[in-house]
Amino acid sequence: MPLNRQPHIAEPDAFYEELIHAQRDLQDEQAEMFLAKLVLILANHVGDRAVLSEAIALARANTLATAG
Repeated sequence: MPLNRQPHIAEPDAFYEELIHAQRDLQDEQAEMFLAKLVLILANHVGDRAVLSEAIALARANTLATAG
């Protein structure tokens, strides 16, 4: 299964609002921990190592490209 790079989240604005709301009132360290835990939970759900490796590479490349 290849990594899906097309918009695929139902109600993306509502999802983004929920994600932001979940971090509200968290200290920076807690917010980072929350995001790390969310990534691991979702990675476990995906399970496909090739897809996860592709996602890691994409996220890293995108981060390096946008880092001032």
